[in-house]
Amino acid sequence: MNRTADAFDDDSFDAADEFVSDDAFAPMEPLDEAQDDPFLGAESIERRLLGEDDGFGDVSDAPLNESPGARPFGARLADANRHSDYEDDFSGYEPAEPMRPMASAPKPGPSSAPASNPFEDDETLPLTTPLGASGISGEISAVSGPDDSLLNQPVPRIAIHAFCESPETGRLIHHAADDRRMARTHVTVELGGLSAAIERFHDESTPELLILETGMRGRELFQQLEDLAAVCDGDTKVIIIGAANDISLYRELIKRGVSEYLVPPMTPLHLISTISGLFLDPEAPFAGRSIAFIGAKGGVGSSTIAHNVAWQMTEGLRSDAVLVDLDLSFGTAGLDFNQDPAQTIAMALEEPDRLDDALLDRLLVRCTERLSLFSAPATLERDWDFQPDAFETVLDKVRRQAPFVALDLPHAWSPWVRHTLLSADQVVVTVTPDLASLRNAKNLFDLVQNARPNDEPPKVVVNMAGCPKKPDIPLKDFSDALGAAPVLVLPFEPALFGKAANNGQMIAEVDPKSKASDGFAHLAAQLTGRAPAAPRRKSLFGSLFGKG
Repeated sequence: MNRTADAFDDDSFDAADEFVSDDAFAPMEPLDEAQDDPFLGAESIERRLLGEDDGFGDVSDAPLNESPGARPFGARLADANRHSDYEDDFSGYEPAEPMRPMASAPKPGPSSAPASNPFEDDETLPLTTPLGASGISGEISAVSGPDDSLLNQPVPRIAIHAFCESPETGRLIHHAADDRRMARTHVTVELGGLSAAIERFHDESTPELLILETGMRGRELFQQLEDLAAVCDGDTKVIIIGAANDISLYRELIKRGVSEYLVPPMTPLHLISTISGLFLDPEAPFAGRSIAFIGAKGGVGSSTIAHNVAWQMTEGLRSDAVLVDLDLSFGTAGLDFNQDPAQTIAMALEEPDRLDDALLDRLLVRCTERLSLFSAPATLERDWDFQPDAFETVLDKVRRQAPFVALDLPHAWSPWVRHTLLSADQVVVTVTPDLASLRNAKNLFDLVQNARPNDEPPKVVVNMAGCPKKPDIPLKDFSDALGAAPVLVLPFEPALFGKAANNGQMIAEVDPKSKASDGFAHLAAQLTGRAPAAPRRKSLFGSLFGKG
């Protein structure tokens, strides 16, 4: 993201000050160079036939032993590009013979019989299993059915965008999206395949999962993957649906950062099982990015910042998020979103070990299609004295629900506030341009940076700048004291913010063209690393099969 003009040339705050961006993401370092493929060596094949090894040689020489998606597609291709010998092998790649069709899997049930295997001499592997080959025939084994262990939990609140080449595949994805396990997801299906995906995401952030159907193979396919990698976010997972049932092609795609390669025919449950395997892996459970918002003192508007940024994450960036109001006694998230839920986060904190996905779904309130709220009780009828472990347990389960979790922390200091603040992935400190905010922000900065030396420093938001008849501390003094420039400076606009609060709306809903609305969108992009989504173009196929 390009840096905007420096807002700190003037020594005083001005309502016209521009918010300041930072370079949020540096290019990922190249991956270690891949080793030679044992499948290409005659000696390795001979040893395997004699039962002297498993066909992979040394463990360090077996890239397929990595879990699916272990290499993010956004970092991708560095080692495969340097591995020129293997690239040459695929420069004119075509399967040695037409691919035999995969066996269809039966619908799960107690009376289901095992699927027939057309490759009688090959091992039988589930389509959703990312590892293994069918002997040395160079083909992926037949489908034996979806992994039931991956179908016991719903898929998290993620965005899925599919680009298909055939209406049949689009209908299959549409049927999968209608399944109860996919109820939390937002699925969009379009025609166009790989080329359409590259064009769509050239100026737009990619979702958590891309499903791409392609009939290409060889150099053309790998060049298209190179082009896609150039526009793909580092945390995006990619599933390729192809026509070539060939283990060598599969291995090369996995090396290039593709999370999974599927070959039709398949059922909606197979696709759901594959998606679940990418996001519900028990050894690497899905966890959204937590962002803690805290004020340097009371009344600086930290909650307003948290609520508006969370709204922009979902409505502006089209990514699911959960807003957690942790100001148990005085929380205002319910008021700001015009919600009055009967069930609050206090119920989860009282018995955190009993909190499961079903109970969490009942406790969360849907504010928008993509934004869920975990509201505070906001009552003084009792003291809310919970241990830090209770908050940690509840928030850990909330993070499994969505890619981003905004934590609205109270202006209070207690063991659980300290623990939650230091455990967050990112910290946003809201200040006003006065001496008390400067002192408290400095204390927060020192605490966070000393406790998290390997994490990025907190981001500072200056709120209510340029208040009439109130002298402001020069912005330069804030920057010098904290060692970091504010990422956002919001002018004093009481009429706009007061109207939004009284109406139970966000700033962008009241005045989408205001500077404050632009500022919240800017901060949301900074925190998530995602560019604002471009207006969607009309698509007949998307209108037929889009969900969410």
